[in-house]
Amino acid sequence: MSRLKVSVIQMNVLLGQTEANMTNMEKLVRQAASDKADVVVLPETWNTGFVPKNVAELAKSSGKTAAEKLSELARELKIYLVGGSIATVEDDNITNTAKVFDRNGIEIASYNKIHLFSPGSENNYFTEGRQVAIFEIEGHKCGIIICYDIRFPELIRKQALDGIEMLFVPAEWPHPRVEHWRTLQRARAIENQLFLISCNGMGAGDGLKFCGHSAVIDPWGLTLTEAEEEEIILQAELDTDAVGQAREKIPVFRDRRYARYRLS
Repeated sequence: MSRLKVSVIQMNVLLGQTEANMTNMEKLVRQAASDKADVVVLPETWNTGFVPKNVAELAKSSGKTAAEKLSELARELKIYLVGGSIATVEDDNITNTAKVFDRNGIEIASYNKIHLFSPGSENNYFTEGRQVAIFEIEGHKCGIIICYDIRFPELIRKQALDGIEMLFVPAEWPHPRVEHWRTLQRARAIENQLFLISCNGMGAGDGLKFCGHSAVIDPWGLTLTEAEEEEIILQAELDTDAVGQAREKIPVFRDRRYARYRLS
């Protein structure tokens, strides 16, 4: 039996307050690591919040520093750090970028959010991503998406077909759509028979109130742990053998008939 201990940091992200967010992030990551976590997970745009009107300026001033701090903490604390996402600059574009670091502080994945939330004008601030990201944690294939991406099942199915066993979902998901958030997490875990580890922000900013409810859900759709709406560190131990067991018992990937309903 193979087990991984995961800590999910449901953080109160302050809009536009990059220094305060950096200080709080470091404190919470150190706390999670002290509880013997193998993997620590952060929420979406934890450095800037979602989305201050001066996000371009903040991304330029804090994005590189935020990534360097994540690497430093992963190396010092000997953890895998799924660094939520940060507003940063890549090739002169402002991007909403998830970064993952291994126990040596080496960046093992970088993912620019593909589906930008147009109802909230996210696409006016960020350049959309073009590549899916798959990486390994202790020999287990993992994928990562960001917030609104969870509404697009094709993206997750592509990663599942490539063999991922765990899907990380950093987010800044607001009220009043909390039940969408909770339902979509379980649906993506069940239909792809994988562990789904979500990390949502909480708190408020610029007229939005973020709904929390970060969770860890197993390949059968059972919720192993779920937060309410306070700042909290969730912990769960994953029995990674459960993925293979679920896929063997109900072989949805083998039984697919893709040629019958291929999308154009």
